[in-house]
Amino acid sequence: MAPKKQDVQPMSDGVAEQIRPRVSEKGQTLQVENTDCKACFDRKWTMEAIYNIVDNAVKYTPEGGRINIKAMTYELFVRIDITDSGIGIQEDETGKIFGRFYRGRQVQEQEGVGIGLYLAREILTEEGGYIKVQSKKGAGTTFSVFLSV
Repeated sequence: MAPKKQDVQPMSDGVAEQIRPRVSEKGQTLQVENTDCKACFDRKWTMEAIYNIVDNAVKYTPEGGRINIKAMTYELFVRIDITDSGIGIQEDETGKIFGRFYRGRQVQEQEGVGIGLYLAREILTEEGGYIKVQSKKGAGTTFSVFLSV
């Protein structure tokens, strides 16, 4: 991994381009808000981490739902929020979802093996960043990715 200071927008646009066919299949709306944020990250690996989060948003948001990617700069970091209008995560599971192979009770029957969020956290930690989640069951989820500036 080789983090370097660079623009966040091309990475967000690259993730959106990769996931757009799946978004279209489900009749969802994906919005990537324009930003001039710069952060220190490895583009290839951070794109993988963000893609895993957005992929989950698409997977767990019903047809016609919406997903938003927004970045903002703070004094010491850039925060990238991935917000969806999906099924949400039960409060007692939010501390477990970053565990390797963990699958929430309400998604056991859906595709996936529970490695995406684990991998995203590992990638972000390796480059000096971190990830947080806020969710309300039935009302969507926001994953916030923090990258050094």
